[in-house]
Amino acid sequence: MAREGPAASPGSSNHLKGRELGLVARDPMTAPALPTELATRLIDAAPIGIALVEAPGTFLWANPAYFATTGRDAAMIGHDVHEILEADGTWSAPIRAAVDAALASGEVASFRSVRALHRNRPGGVYLDVDVRALPGPPGGAARVLLMVRDITDRVEEEARARLFYASFRSSTNAIQLTDAHGVMIDVNPAFERIYGYSREECVGRKPNLVRSRYTPREVYEQMWADLTDPARGYWAGELLNRDRNGVERPVLLSITAIRDARGEITHYIGVAVDRSEQRNWEMRAAHSDRLASVGQLAAGVAHEINTPLANVMLIAESLRRRTQDPELQGRLETLSQQVEVAARIVRSLLDFARREEPRIADVDLVAVARESIGFVRGKQSPDVEIEEVYPPGGATVAGDRGQLVQVVTNLLNNAYDAMGGKGKVRVEVRAGGRVAELEVTDHGPGISPEALGHVFEPFFTTKPEGQGTGLGLAVCHGIVQSHHGSIVARNLPGSGASFLVRLPLREPGPRPAG
Repeated sequence: MAREGPAASPGSSNHLKGRELGLVARDPMTAPALPTELATRLIDAAPIGIALVEAPGTFLWANPAYFATTGRDAAMIGHDVHEILEADGTWSAPIRAAVDAALASGEVASFRSVRALHRNRPGGVYLDVDVRALPGPPGGAARVLLMVRDITDRVEEEARARLFYASFRSSTNAIQLTDAHGVMIDVNPAFERIYGYSREECVGRKPNLVRSRYTPREVYEQMWADLTDPARGYWAGELLNRDRNGVERPVLLSITAIRDARGEITHYIGVAVDRSEQRNWEMRAAHSDRLASVGQLAAGVAHEINTPLANVMLIAESLRRRTQDPELQGRLETLSQQVEVAARIVRSLLDFARREEPRIADVDLVAVARESIGFVRGKQSPDVEIEEVYPPGGATVAGDRGQLVQVVTNLLNNAYDAMGGKGKVRVEVRAGGRVAELEVTDHGPGISPEALGHVFEPFFTTKPEGQGTGLGLAVCHGIVQSHHGSIVARNLPGSGASFLVRLPLREPGPRPAG
């Protein structure tokens, strides 16, 4: 940009006076005339930058605010504005064209939020620029008035507002904004996702839309006492909220009162951290700890019982060889059967307590399923049809083959028992994404709703007394967890039950040598 030429300070004689600008009222019928000195002082003191351009494009004059606002200096006075070649800023090509149009035809133009460099402000400034034709002296050249306003603070505040609203929208925690009466005026997408209500359903309603009946009234009373206390103005705590489906969700909620300059509450903002998943993990961890404790107890009990059971079996066998009495033989046979039942329970206890680390290798779940089916078919009823569905190419996981066979065998035995040894069982293996699934489905009566949530607990069984130990599914649960997987039980529409095992697929990569 050309800045050569004679320097002139805002207060020098090179500056035009108020009357020479045509800014002093001259018609006594319209307004009283301002003294030239007063008009000059007013223009020089104006907070808005004002500049004057005369045809064909001479930068004629500017007040102090113009130079302060734009960061330019008075050296530009007397130069042609067409020499100022800027890509942006207050003398960019569109603004120069608007000045030419105003000089030629009096056309008005306005430019909003013009980004401009400033020698004293490294970050630059934002300016509003207005171009207005100004009547020149009689017979003189046309003139244009430029008015420049610094709106940097407003633009930056709007940018901050957009940033804060984008943060509000993208937060993974549920956020609600209410007015001073507690009526919601906005909620973010996380609120919609966690609670299941759309933004349109929430706006205009109070947060008790998600209030749980299990949260005591005293909690809310304390909440409002803290929020309305000028010395505090916030509340934080854990409570239960209820989503659209009636599911109780534990949340860590913090609410802050927003006050204006006078200290009056205008809004409240609430942020809720959904702790449902964390609570589930805590419960799983506690469940694992309980299982470990039960396992230690079971191992001790099993070892203590094993020896007397073996002695009883030996004594019964010795007596059977010494007597020919049919009645006594029958009683000894019954005794042997009961000892065998007790021994089976002891073996189950030892299986449950034996928390060996899996010997990890590449294992195809299809091969595991086929091996388990072959084993069960040799022991169980031939009246059960097994349908097998496998993916092409198999489903390779990292696991202990023997332990996985034990899981599938237990699930198949349960399916046989559920159907009373007659019916159809479906064994399906699926592979997709990063997960392999093995599902065993029977067509029995299903699992009662009361029992469904307890089937993996140790010693819980729905079988008649003497036919089940309640440890088989607990063992399966422990094995699957040690393989970083999950197992769930569910009822099927109509009849039947399904057990779904999900395990991570083996990640591709070089196999260990050997």
